[in-house]
Amino acid sequence: MRHNLSGTLTVLLCLLSLSAHFRLQEPTTEPTQALRLGNFSVSLAVKDLNASRTFYEKLGFRMIGGEATRNWLILQNDASTIGLFQGMFDKNMLTFNPGWDRNSQTLSDFDDVRMIQQSLKEQGLKLEVETDAAGTGAAHVMLFDPDGNPVLIDQHVAGPTP
Repeated sequence: MRHNLSGTLTVLLCLLSLSAHFRLQEPTTEPTQALRLGNFSVSLAVKDLNASRTFYEKLGFRMIGGEATRNWLILQNDASTIGLFQGMFDKNMLTFNPGWDRNSQTLSDFDDVRMIQQSLKEQGLKLEVETDAAGTGAAHVMLFDPDGNPVLIDQHVAGPTP
């Protein structure tokens, strides 16, 4: 099989040109300081809590919290956390817990959900659920990503002390 050297060189030059073009472009938005959203988990809307628990236990997850009688459980494996929720919401969602570490222990320093709310609004994001900006205790906000996935920022503890 003969190689078309001219065609191959043309493709390589185009790729190099595109590569240089993308490297030299200025960012479209100002960089922002990363928000400390807290512990991350995926909250799954399940049809059968017991069947889902059994399935995820076979994948190496173990129950660390929740109340099966109230249709919710929290499971973890070595690196991941999932919540199983039966009849509580329609779609799976991404969940962040400001103020909590992976073991649901309160952090001494974290970004309060009200500060996160303010930052998200300043960046032009539309919040579906807002919290009282003057509050101090547990609170949550919710928004949707560009693909319609719900993102819940759910703080269970009082804000950090100054």
